[in-house]
Amino acid sequence: MLVDFFLHLKSQKLPVSTKEFLSLLEALQKGVIAHSLDDFYFLARSALVKDESHFDKFDRAFGEYFRGVEALPGMEALIPEDWLRQSMQRHLTPEERAKLEKLGWDKLMEEFKNRLAEQKERHAGGSKWIGTGGSSPFGHGGVHPEGIRIGGESAGNRTAVKVWEKREFRNLDDTVELGTRNIKVALRRLRRFAREGAAEELDLESTIAGTAKNAGWLDLHLRPERHNAVKVLLFLDVGGSMDDHIRVCEELFSACRTEFKHLEHYYFHNCVYEGVWKDNRRRHSERIPTQEVLHRYGNDYKLIFVGDASMSPYEILHPGGGIEHWNEEPGAVWLGRLKEAFPHAIWLNPEPEHYWQYRQSIDLVRKLLAGNMYPLTLDGLERGMRQLSK
Repeated sequence: MLVDFFLHLKSQKLPVSTKEFLSLLEALQKGVIAHSLDDFYFLARSALVKDESHFDKFDRAFGEYFRGVEALPGMEALIPEDWLRQSMQRHLTPEERAKLEKLGWDKLMEEFKNRLAEQKERHAGGSKWIGTGGSSPFGHGGVHPEGIRIGGESAGNRTAVKVWEKREFRNLDDTVELGTRNIKVALRRLRRFAREGAAEELDLESTIAGTAKNAGWLDLHLRPERHNAVKVLLFLDVGGSMDDHIRVCEELFSACRTEFKHLEHYYFHNCVYEGVWKDNRRRHSERIPTQEVLHRYGNDYKLIFVGDASMSPYEILHPGGGIEHWNEEPGAVWLGRLKEAFPHAIWLNPEPEHYWQYRQSIDLVRKLLAGNMYPLTLDGLERGMRQLSK
């Protein structure tokens, strides 16, 4: 595996040498680090990369090669990469799919812990062990109505109740040129104009009137610039299922930047928990406590969530249901706190409205927002802005 890793670095144009690679192997043989992917990352970077200018390129190459699994919180075992390399896929008949049983959250987590303790080798196409291509609740590339997806891409079913992988997201672009003016027009329903701040704008009517009264001598009058005084707090979902809606979300984000002078935005992953962030590239190092956001802004802010609300119900209702980390409190608790702190709140959903009835998580979020969920369409935006204006 390490030889393949070395060749992958070479293929990414990193100036790594055989001598440096042998130094890395020697350090591993002497047990310099524990059996942890994080420790191996720092050791490999120290041994193989001598120029800091190549650190970013190494990070990208390392992430591509080792994209996959780390241990769950509280469990010491690491899952071998070989177990998660998909080589085949078992095809199930509709009758076989119907027989697959949902375990429930507690039993699922208990069984997963047992599999980690018992399993000793790779499995593929199975119904019980951690592996690929089968009907087991653990692994990826297979079929199960309620499992834990570990490593690899979704098979397209989107039925996993927990996904364990490290993800990287990019920030939404707030400079996107809108194809139409529809979104801006809809957002303008949420306006309350005011003139505040320094007097920098020419008041033409007062200037003309003042000059006329002053026997023709120019009498300039200035006034503060007129702007939309509405304050908006925008929460943007960057979960994997939102990849299908990036374009429309960027258009919305860009329009909000234009229309609202008082705009603050934060990102979250599927559901809001104890931490949010403003920059996806620094979401681990510069995470902002949600409690701090609750106290930072007044209740005159209008709260807008943007997301498809498509997730496992456990992510909303259970501690530990969140992706990438162990949340001490359910997402429903944090959504309730935000709704209480900012009474004027709506959720904009880019998923077509006729799909909502088939997603339990959408129904849960909708109820938590007192029914104030609207589709991310022109009509939905107008209804949402009308609700916030009340």
